[in-house]
Amino acid sequence: MRSAAMVLGLIAGVVGMVVGFFGYGYTAVIEQFGEVEGLAEQVMDVETLRLVSVLAPMLALAGGGMARSRALWGGILLLLSAGGMYYGYGFNVFTMFPICFAALGGVLAVAAGRPDEEKSHF
Repeated sequence: MRSAAMVLGLIAGVVGMVVGFFGYGYTAVIEQFGEVEGLAEQVMDVETLRLVSVLAPMLALAGGGMARSRALWGGILLLLSAGGMYYGYGFNVFTMFPICFAALGGVLAVAAGRPDEEKSHF
């Protein structure tokens, strides 16, 4: 389960970075060139979207990387990443895979016990 959490976290982080680049870039383009009514309008909270664009993929990558050695911490970071992406972007066709992969990786990491032991972290 730890290996699966690691792979899911790394995939979620990479796909989340692509979504984050577009989210951050969109707000910067609208800020620089202005809105086009009905086509390209600025989001309600620019700073939150920019913060989520940077932090959520970083949390997914860190959580995925940590999942093998520190599964509980890695799982918590993956779940925070999934929640951040959902809060910042919502659930749509572009975010469904990074959100679901990060959430599933987080659940697997939190549920994982030591490979040699049948007990969990707690």
